[in-house]
Amino acid sequence: MKREEVISYIKEKYSANPEYLWDDTPDAAIFRHAKNRKWFALVMKVQNEEYLNVKTQPEYSDLLRSTYDYIIPAYHMNKEHWNTIVVSREVNQELVFELVDRSYELTRK
Repeated sequence: MKREEVISYIKEKYSANPEYLWDDTPDAAIFRHAKNRKWFALVMKVQNEEYLNVKTQPEYSDLLRSTYDYIIPAYHMNKEHWNTIVVSREVNQELVFELVDRSYELTRK
């Protein structure tokens, strides 16, 4: 899966544009809610891999990590509530989009 597919999905479904906040990591983009400004996704490149961070419920995080080798504890975020999906690997696109949707819902309030 390519990062552009994730970005397109988020832009189309949630009308959220990527925000590039850091000069030292110009390809890292956050997505946040328009109203509450909370992040619900972060895409970035780490050691030649494309990462997507999404918020998940803690009890679901462990299940995801033990089931899918491309889902790992969140890179540079709270590992209890966030997971990293290594989207540059072979991933289930439907699952990736479902996790983006869940993250969006979890961060809505």
